[in-house]
Amino acid sequence: MPHPYVLLSAAVSLDGYLDDTGPERLLLSGPADFDRVDEVRASVDAILVGAGTIRADNPRLLVNSPERRAARLAGGQAEYPLKVAVSGSGDLDPAARFWHTGGEKVLYTTDEGAGRAHALGLAADVVPLGAGLDWRRLLEHLYAERGVRRLMVEGGGTIHTQLLTEGLADELQLVLAPLFVGDPQAPRLFGPGSYQGGRLRLVESRPVGDVVLMRYEPTAPGAGPLPSAADHHWLALACELAAECPPSETAFSVGAVVVAADGTELARGHSREGADPVVHAEEAALAKADPTDPRLATATVYSSLEPCARRASRPAPCARLVLDAGVRRVVTAWREPDTFVAGADGTGVLTGEGATVVVLPEHEDRAKAPNGHLLGR
Repeated sequence: MPHPYVLLSAAVSLDGYLDDTGPERLLLSGPADFDRVDEVRASVDAILVGAGTIRADNPRLLVNSPERRAARLAGGQAEYPLKVAVSGSGDLDPAARFWHTGGEKVLYTTDEGAGRAHALGLAADVVPLGAGLDWRRLLEHLYAERGVRRLMVEGGGTIHTQLLTEGLADELQLVLAPLFVGDPQAPRLFGPGSYQGGRLRLVESRPVGDVVLMRYEPTAPGAGPLPSAADHHWLALACELAAECPPSETAFSVGAVVVAADGTELARGHSREGADPVVHAEEAALAKADPTDPRLATATVYSSLEPCARRASRPAPCARLVLDAGVRRVVTAWREPDTFVAGADGTGVLTGEGATVVVLPEHEDRAKAPNGHLLGR
């Protein structure tokens, strides 16, 4: 099921700490960055924090600018984003400012924690997730039941670590403050865990007052049938490539990208690329990849449309080309309709020989957009 775009937001010292061990919260940012954070809060549907942040910082998590709140109301949104708390135990102070400022609040917890939260009388909608906290289920619930499309996560370090190690964070906004903490007992932003490999992509870097903002996106594909945030980024690129195809009345416009397990792009292509009027997207991309590259065995092919199972223009359909290249994971937005080939089932060909196919239907409209003139035949 779809889930929101997840944006992690944090500020750290030069030596990587979120705070010190003093009785008062360490202010890592300055006025200019606090205003930037306020702007980001105003742009999202919900803001999430963990129980540790509520206990340690007693935050309000508000949009402070009256102009930004007015703009939200004028745009048909609530004055404040939904405030989301996560606590396995449900043991939170009912007098904390989180519950008594801003707009709606929701607490995600365990079945046991829900009973404790109700007994405490927390001023929030309480959603139990079962015996343990399940991040995918939580995000899917926010998307489906609360209409959350953009989620800002403001801490703490445990929450950030879990979302990154599970491949669920779409973006990291990290602010680096010009000071040191130096206390090994102080909290750090990220803890140990099984992080995805590869380098993150730097999207933006700029000074904000005396701090530096860095925005990163993950690049490493998911593994197996569970999609990662990077899968969405790469599939979106494939959809962009589909829009570059020369139009045709007899073939779909499709984009494809081949990505190694560490997030390195190996090749890309689109239908009817270059001087070849019948080349398919996956065919064009794979032709640019080195067939002896050992990374193909663990790579993912992203295709805006399911790789074809049969075609008239060439002997080998794209599903066969993918398998022959050694690739065993494909992410696509859209299953092939019967427009040109009855009973098209590239997924069946791929899975029949042990490949994994992941369909992300939230990208389907973008994949269909350059093919609108062909649909409905």
